[in-house]
Amino acid sequence: MTKLYYLDLVEVGRRIQARDVSSVEVTKALLERIGKLDRELKSYVRLMPEQALAEAQSADSEIRAGRLRGPLHGVPLAVKDLFWTKGVVTAAGTSIFRDFIPDTDSTVVARLREAGSVIVGKTVLTEGAFADHHPSVRPPVNPWSARHWPGVSSNGSAIATATGMCFGSLGSDTGGSIRFPAAANGCTGLKPTWGRVSRHGGLALAPTLDHVGPITRSAEDAGAMLGAIAGPDPRDPTANHAPVPDYLAGMQRGFQGLRVGIDVDFNSRGVDQVTRDTLSRAAETIRTLAGDIHSVRFPNPDQAISDFVPLNGVETSVVHEATYPSRKNEYGPTLAGHIEHGRSVTLPDYRAMSARRHAFREQVRALFNDVDVLVVPVSGIAAFTLDQMATVGENAQVFAALLRFASPFNMSGHPTLTLPGGFTDEEVPVGFQLVASHFREDLLIRAGWAYQQGTDWHRKRPIE
Repeated sequence: MTKLYYLDLVEVGRRIQARDVSSVEVTKALLERIGKLDRELKSYVRLMPEQALAEAQSADSEIRAGRLRGPLHGVPLAVKDLFWTKGVVTAAGTSIFRDFIPDTDSTVVARLREAGSVIVGKTVLTEGAFADHHPSVRPPVNPWSARHWPGVSSNGSAIATATGMCFGSLGSDTGGSIRFPAAANGCTGLKPTWGRVSRHGGLALAPTLDHVGPITRSAEDAGAMLGAIAGPDPRDPTANHAPVPDYLAGMQRGFQGLRVGIDVDFNSRGVDQVTRDTLSRAAETIRTLAGDIHSVRFPNPDQAISDFVPLNGVETSVVHEATYPSRKNEYGPTLAGHIEHGRSVTLPDYRAMSARRHAFREQVRALFNDVDVLVVPVSGIAAFTLDQMATVGENAQVFAALLRFASPFNMSGHPTLTLPGGFTDEEVPVGFQLVASHFREDLLIRAGWAYQQGTDWHRKRPIE
């Protein structure tokens, strides 16, 4: 069982389904590892050991009977504590919902169960999936460096995945909350197209900006999880009816026939040298694999970035109107301040921002007439320290570096895949993004898989 916990999700699934190892054995090994590591890392808010072992036993019984459900069958996964799990507290990082026990699963959790996966526990997140933890919560720790930021808001999911305390996890992303923690912890994070995955049964932050997706250790694993959770849902009318492909079937075509684009100016403005070096190295690898890289011009994102926070705030204030301001004293200062900001936006301003957002989305959509995959940074600073993040509200440079390459793709709804691409001098991971046109996550999985065949950044581990 040595280092079984660091096998890829798809690989451990094959072994379980071939009966080389049982789901129960794997689940017990993970629970033991969580008990060893998570007292310090704090990635889980609650474990579900009895339920997980029961699900593992069920998976083993079905596999012995020849009833195989797919690549996730018998594989232990983690779920961000934003998504309802039947009979289990789902607090979403808040004090407000600390006693909320849903009587049904969210759609994504139900689909993971239908795929035969084992849910080992719920992971920590920032309050309401916004920018900071509730004062009552001890923030989780970046396993590569305790002085560095572990990302928000799906940081617990990324830490658990990076350290072998699950084989993959569910996250959500409203302005970078899959991408930031994936990059900070050396994971692969997939933010699907808005509407590709149902949001039913997950506490919203800003519904038209929220994306639900997986955090894994490889592009192949991300494709396996997306294949299980994507698709229409009658309980979420915004879940798109576009067919869900087999993301693993054409994966090995890699960059074959794909047009890869880079806007050198966009990628370098306000970007530190480590990030530039990471992008340059990734571009050289991709050029070797794809044969060519096209120069493109990304639409000016400045107005979309400026509009992102107030638009987000308006939607967040609506989400919380039943409890804010009536229970204002139970909110942490960061989320409360964001809601107050949203409540101050006027209707004419909101309409103007919405119209500008629509125009920007169309400009980004048009870019993909010329290329299939775009290469961009995750952020302008390769690895934020906790000290830097403590100043983000007052430090314009840090704030701009945080939003510039993340929020535009929530405003436009495009899918992105975050891949590990190197390390800082302090051995902290650095990531970059691949972006594709709406509902072309298959291209991202292909490109990400090919990149990871030619590199080993995603094979680096913070803890043995």
